[in-house]
Amino acid sequence: MFQASPWLSRSRALQGSAAAFVVFGLLLWWLLPVGEDAPSGAVNFSTGSRNGVYQQYGDLLKEALAKDMPDLQVTLRESEGSQENIERVVSGEADFTIAAADAVEKYRLDKRPGWESLRGCARLYDDYVHLVVPRSSTVETIADLRHKKVAMGEPGSGVRLISEQILTASGLDPAKDITPVRGSITKMSEDLEHGRIAAFFWSGGLPTRAVASLSERFGIRLVSLGGNLINKLHDQGGASAYYRAADIPADAYEEVQQGDAVPTVAVANVLVTRADMDARLTERFTRTVIDSRDRIGERVHSAQLVDLRTAIYTDPLELHKGAQRYYRSVKP
Repeated sequence: MFQASPWLSRSRALQGSAAAFVVFGLLLWWLLPVGEDAPSGAVNFSTGSRNGVYQQYGDLLKEALAKDMPDLQVTLRESEGSQENIERVVSGEADFTIAAADAVEKYRLDKRPGWESLRGCARLYDDYVHLVVPRSSTVETIADLRHKKVAMGEPGSGVRLISEQILTASGLDPAKDITPVRGSITKMSEDLEHGRIAAFFWSGGLPTRAVASLSERFGIRLVSLGGNLINKLHDQGGASAYYRAADIPADAYEEVQQGDAVPTVAVANVLVTRADMDARLTERFTRTVIDSRDRIGERVHSAQLVDLRTAIYTDPLELHKGAQRYYRSVKP
């Protein structure tokens, strides 16, 4: 029987090792294409008011981005809300933001400067409208707000936009039939607690930390926004088309709701950027948003509703090309 020499055996072993190394190298090349290192640089992310869900979500997303793209510097900027966020992205003050679909649609319909440049990355969670009053209040319906001081958020906020639409649909002129008061969610909560206002509107994810905190130190109630309100809103046309009827679940604010769901109005939030944003960065940014859902959702419950199956629907915005690339890569 022929027996290979020790030299020949070693030579074949080396050849086999070399071949395996080549195969491994090709596999790495296929999995990690040249030039596909994690993006670096710096981006600004415009969030929302302190103690609001936009700000909480931004804080946690920044942590997730630091893990996925360690060489990317992310700066969070507080804002008055959706309307200001959109303006910041268009102007270049921010690179990414969260904005409610109705605010995006209003900006588009008004043909505000740069509206054509806006693009969507993902549909996130829904905002739910809260009409908050003291537990002892006589306000039972929106009509009962007539001649009262009502806080409606800051002028650049999404809550200002949606509360004005709701008041109008309910037959009240926001400028004449109530005394509108501005303020962040923190200030509105304090004003209600100290009797400086009769009620405040808030639009945010569930639960909103500031509302939950207020309920722990002061008795509050959520006024129902059900009935025919959603039909009246849709009859207004325009941005109101993005509102839907919904319920604040009974366990959102357990001490407040006492086991009862509260009918209200909801609107989707969209992760927004500009068309000229780097496609590779936007792809990785979108991936992090989807992949971090469970981690963020442990602390911001509304983030649990971020879903790969619905994230692609960023109406009224066209998907950014980087986001398109991401969704194609994970398509079954």
